[in-house]
Amino acid sequence: MKRLLTMLAAALALAGCDGENHEDLRAWMDENTQGLKGQVKPLPEIKPSIIVAYEAGNLLDPFSVQKIEPERKKGGGGGGGITPDLDRRKEPLEQYPLDTLAMVGLLEQGRVTYALIKADTTLHRVRSGNYMGQNFGVITSISGDGITLKEIVQDADGEWVERTSTLQLQEQEAKK
Repeated sequence: MKRLLTMLAAALALAGCDGENHEDLRAWMDENTQGLKGQVKPLPEIKPSIIVAYEAGNLLDPFSVQKIEPERKKGGGGGGGITPDLDRRKEPLEQYPLDTLAMVGLLEQGRVTYALIKADTTLHRVRSGNYMGQNFGVITSISGDGITLKEIVQDADGEWVERTSTLQLQEQEAKK
């Protein structure tokens, strides 16, 4: 029974919403929308894209190592054909960087002058023509002041160039 009353009340409420009794609402809507017109902006014109054929056959791969490394010149370039002798047997002092070696003394035997080089805790005796350091350094002269070396290093272009380095005699502190 309760259900029947609810349905009857709903039917009466819907009957009150009939469209014939809303003339005042329609008149207000017509009055307020008289000068209004819907206006939509036109869509922007789509410009056709230019089609370009991609031919990468002769181009350098952007992920190649050649993009990072400097380009190496072929045929010796400006280095005058200087190259280190890679087939030569390495000498013991070539495993140390030059800044870790110290000249601690000088010896003369006959007409040959030797230098005493300290590497770690070991003393080595070297003379002109011996190699030391990690840059293919050959000893050109030994004097009381130090050792002069001619090293062969690569420049920014990958060319082998000579440079002169010196290793000074390390003075011992006077013991107190």
